[in-house]
Amino acid sequence: MSRFRLFDGRTWWHLDAGGLVLGLLLAALSLTPSLLPRPALLQGVIAGLSFAVGYAAGALLVALLRPLLRRATTWRPSAAVIRWAWLAFAVVALAAGSWFAVMAVTWQNEVRALVEMPPIDGFAIAAFYLGALPTAVLCLAVGRGIRGLFRGLGRLVGPLIATLGTALLVGLGAFTLGAVVMGVIDGVYEARNAAPAHWVAEPTSEFHSAGADSPMDWQTLGRHGTAFLGGGPTADDIAEVTGQAALEPIRVYASLRTADTAEERAALAVEELVRTGAFDREVLVVATATGSGWLEPQTTDSIEYLHGGDTAIVSMQYAYTPSWVSFVFEPDAPVDAARVLFDAVRAEWLTHPASERPKLISYGLSLGAHGSQSTFADLAEVRALTDGALFVGSPNGTPLWRELQAAREPGSPAWQPVLDAGAEVRWMSHPGDFDKLAGPWSEPRVAYLQHATDPVTWLGPELLWAEPDWLKPGQRAADVSPNMQWIPVVTALQVVVDMLMGESVPASHGHNYGDVVLDGWVAVTGDGGLDAAATDAIRAVIAEYALVRPVGSSVGE
Repeated sequence: MSRFRLFDGRTWWHLDAGGLVLGLLLAALSLTPSLLPRPALLQGVIAGLSFAVGYAAGALLVALLRPLLRRATTWRPSAAVIRWAWLAFAVVALAAGSWFAVMAVTWQNEVRALVEMPPIDGFAIAAFYLGALPTAVLCLAVGRGIRGLFRGLGRLVGPLIATLGTALLVGLGAFTLGAVVMGVIDGVYEARNAAPAHWVAEPTSEFHSAGADSPMDWQTLGRHGTAFLGGGPTADDIAEVTGQAALEPIRVYASLRTADTAEERAALAVEELVRTGAFDREVLVVATATGSGWLEPQTTDSIEYLHGGDTAIVSMQYAYTPSWVSFVFEPDAPVDAARVLFDAVRAEWLTHPASERPKLISYGLSLGAHGSQSTFADLAEVRALTDGALFVGSPNGTPLWRELQAAREPGSPAWQPVLDAGAEVRWMSHPGDFDKLAGPWSEPRVAYLQHATDPVTWLGPELLWAEPDWLKPGQRAADVSPNMQWIPVVTALQVVVDMLMGESVPASHGHNYGDVVLDGWVAVTGDGGLDAAATDAIRAVIAEYALVRPVGSSVGE
């Protein structure tokens, strides 16, 4: 019977022994804990990718060592020795696999307990293999295809030209595939985010864009723009919670379809601020949205409750795709949009008497935090141009964040740095963290909300090859598993998947900051004249927004 053969003549199912050993080892190690709990399907994908990386490295290592071993000894294993070696390997692999399967459940439950989630009873084996096997096979097939292409070209044109030709063809293929995939993603999210949000009604308030007297067209403001403009508390809602008289909050938003350029969108947003009287309010927040144009309701609603509606929030859209897509393919978009909007708002703000201006606050979450921070050259400029800033869940690649992290005082952990005794900037992970530093915190204040388990903050390129500070002895936070160890490449893959689960955990963990946003606003903008009872009432309302609650909590808490 004829068998399908690759370019090198081997049967398609042939596996390199060295690659198999290292591949299975990395796949097993991928089951170790990371920052957040992982579903079995995504764990399978990690295992499949880890196997592929290990297989490639192991096969390459064996290929490099084989000529040296052949020159060093004349001994060659017999067929019987090879069979017994494979049998022994199978027994060891089976035993190790069984042990890792049991430990995987233990490790996942450990992580779940640390982030206040209920335990699981067992590992979904079917879902795991559904993720692992296709991923590993696909990666091996791609690798075999590239190797076969290289060897085939090598026989025709020589190794040097074959290397260049293979690299060119692989690069062209990857570019084409990437373009097709991104085209599909772009089309899906453009359609998804173009229509108004179906769960909110068009505003009638003159203080919201698209409301009474607003030139903004509701149908052009997109899913996230309309969700922001049609949502939020009214003056009556605020008064009911705080027990104090309140104003109708001002909300302004410009979408991609509002105008053709960022400058035109910013100009229209400023016109809306003027129309609504935003420069007469107590607080004016320039908010940079996430990649798709989303603004987190917990944060925007919190400041409106805190200041009795005497607020204005302005934002504009710069993309309609998820943040990771926007960051990879349009990294300058959030930065350019944030800078254009902030400069336009501040220019108008400066035309008003200094004694009558609202506090000008810069805010951003996730990719929005990246854009907001990148508006400024350094910390001094943040404080020179604003009356305060709140940056939430900052991405790892943000220059200002990296600069401040690197400058932290010795002994302070990466997840909660201390810089100049907290005189200008402080970090919070849990309520009360700002008050741990006894010294003065001068205004304007800059505050970071940052969790030790937020994969958005800790996923950087260095994670591929270097152990991060936040996993080193003395640096590890209490909610990071003691069994999480840095493994080259594998840990980076684990944290990539953790990013997908960033908001699937209770507040105070992951990329979910609902329990501390009010504290962040109080620190940066003041307490709005409210007493402890009123702020506690606001916290209770904001807690209702949470999709995932800690073990033992109830909706009424």
